[in-house]
Amino acid sequence: MSIYVGNLSYQVTEEELKKVFEEYGQVNRTQVPVDRQTGRSRGFGFVEMETETEEANAIEQLDGAEWMGRDIKVNKARPRQEKSYSSGGGWGSRNHNRRY
Repeated sequence: MSIYVGNLSYQVTEEELKKVFEEYGQVNRTQVPVDRQTGRSRGFGFVEMETETEEANAIEQLDGAEWMGRDIKVNKARPRQEKSYSSGGGWGSRNHNRRY
């Protein structure tokens, strides 16, 4: 299970994020995605904690808290949805053999 942390400052590092969540339990992993072009944080991150109880406590205590000048959003991360290109106008919906 993973926690989503949104509205982060663009200067936040994975180590800083870990330190904040360690106040609520054992942190197994943190991730702060970085923009490929600029190299800076994308403004959100993920935290994995040891137990669901620790995660629930961290979510309850930190959601809406002010950190580094921003009100952070903390909740359970949703599973990543795979993109489908076969429906709704992707490459699969074009008729390349059409004659005019």
